Amino acid sequence: MAKTFSTSPGRSRVDSRRSKVDSVAQCHIQLAQTLREEARKMEEFREKQKLQRKKTELLMDAAHKQKSLQFKKTMDAKKIYEQKCRDKDEAEQAVHRSANAVNPKQQEKLFVKLATSKTAVEDSDKTYMMHVGTLDKIREDWQSEHIKACEMFEAQECERINFFRNALWLHMNQLSKQCVTSDDMYEEVRKSLEACSIEKDIAFFVNHQKTGQTPPAPIMYENFYNPQKSTASQGKAPGPNLARRGRLPVPKSLPDDPDYSSVDDYSLVYQ
Repeated sequence: MAKTFSTSPGRSRVDSRRSKVDSVAQCHIQLAQTLREEARKMEEFREKQKLQRKKTELLMDAAHKQKSLQFKKTMDAKKIYEQKCRDKDEAEQAVHRSANAVNPKQQEKLFVKLATSKTAVEDSDKTYMMHVGTLDKIREDWQSEHIKACEMFEAQECERINFFRNALWLHMNQLSKQCVTSDDMYEEVRKSLEACSIEKDIAFFVNHQKTGQTPPAPIMYENFYNPQKSTASQGKAPGPNLARRGRLPVPKSLPDDPDYSSVDDYSLVYQ
């Protein structure tokens, strides 16, 4: 039957300390995973807002291009209208200048030109007014889209500030909780270290692992031709039965480090 031994108090305390340190490590791993998850949520939130802004920017860009195109058409129609008005004015002046002319055929041509210029003015005026009306409608639509975009950007900014403020607040709570948990476990380790006794741990180990009080007998010389055993090994007398050595040596104190403190019997005290 195999011989079993009880676990020493020192070993038990070491296992307890190791367990506490492993628990702290697991807490840090869980915290890291939590922070990575929160970072992923923040990235998803950022991408979501980015897509919303992109859609709004595309709508605003299309409205702005339509407005710019219609403005150009309106200005072109205005130039044509103004030119037709000048042509009509010139035709009227030509008719007035030729009022005393004796050539009726020439006067008829001037009247036809004047009538044609008046028709052209009316047509260009209608076209110009139509473009102005269309431009005003497009301008109203653009202004409405612009207001919606500004309101959306403002709402996004409020949402962004609120989201990141809450996220950072949560991060700080998680880090603070981790610090408290870690400090509680560290305090348990410090309390376990305060109960550490070098002499008791070594005495426990010796008492449970000892093989006897008497050292092994010396090996005697045996002559092959004379089987009688000599009383001493190679002419040397057996040594006396040595008792167990004296008091354990005292370890050196730790350096003058403000992070550590030692007292008599080397019990660690947390300050």
